Amino acid sequence: MYRRTALLMVAITLLFSTATAMAGGSRAQILFDQGHNQRFIIEEMGMLHLSGFAEIMRSKGAIVTSTTKILDGDALKNVTALVISGPFASLRTEEVDAVVRFIERGGRLAAMLHIGPPLSGLLARLDVYHSNGVLHERNNVIDIDTTFRLTGLSGSPLFAGLPQFSVYGSWALDPGKAGTALAQSSSEAWVDLNGDKVLSTGDAVGAFAVVVSGELGSGSFIVFGDDAIFQNRYLDDNNRRLADNLAGWLAGR
Repeated sequence: MYRRTALLMVAITLLFSTATAMAGGSRAQILFDQGHNQRFIIEEMGMLHLSGFAEIMRSKGAIVTSTTKILDGDALKNVTALVISGPFASLRTEEVDAVVRFIERGGRLAAMLHIGPPLSGLLARLDVYHSNGVLHERNNVIDIDTTFRLTGLSGSPLFAGLPQFSVYGSWALDPGKAGTALAQSSSEAWVDLNGDKVLSTGDAVGAFAVVVSGELGSGSFIVFGDDAIFQNRYLDDNNRRLADNLAGWLAGR
């Protein structure tokens, strides 16, 4: 058990110490996809937008831009890291292919779900899967049972200095055969499988992954079951620290 745990921690540490070779030693280029009907973007200052998250990335020395173009080889050329946060429209098959190639050649991907289906095709290629609806929690609830604090954090550098962070409508994630669950709900969480909006017979109950990571080719990815974590409104001390750690990883630090 100790050997297995040690090997797992080595793998996680290596994931977060990815060399900056793709950036050629220059400033990291972080690209936000905003071409799939995203409602929350980096150029806007409103409470639900991502301008604060983008500024945290810039504080790491990264060049941060966005695109509304199709995600193809040209759009991803010279990009170090790609962020796909809260799409409401699905990526095309050719876009999924391009993102997979981007990761395989050493790119980093951070993906955040607002609703699951728009990212289903890409996640399936990464052997990551999501629940049919958001998680309900019975521990560490903030106001309603779909908003809660996560304390089940792994020893990943993503959570350095963090006792917990908050989510505001997270889908459960399955890391597949090769992925790693980095953060989990409590064992009292549940998914409403039958759609009756109450915990009842047949619903899934247990500890569910909310953040997963994995590697593909020379690159790596992190998937979050919630996109609100990094919105301006929710960047409290813990979520801001998480954003800072993630930004460092995206920037190759």
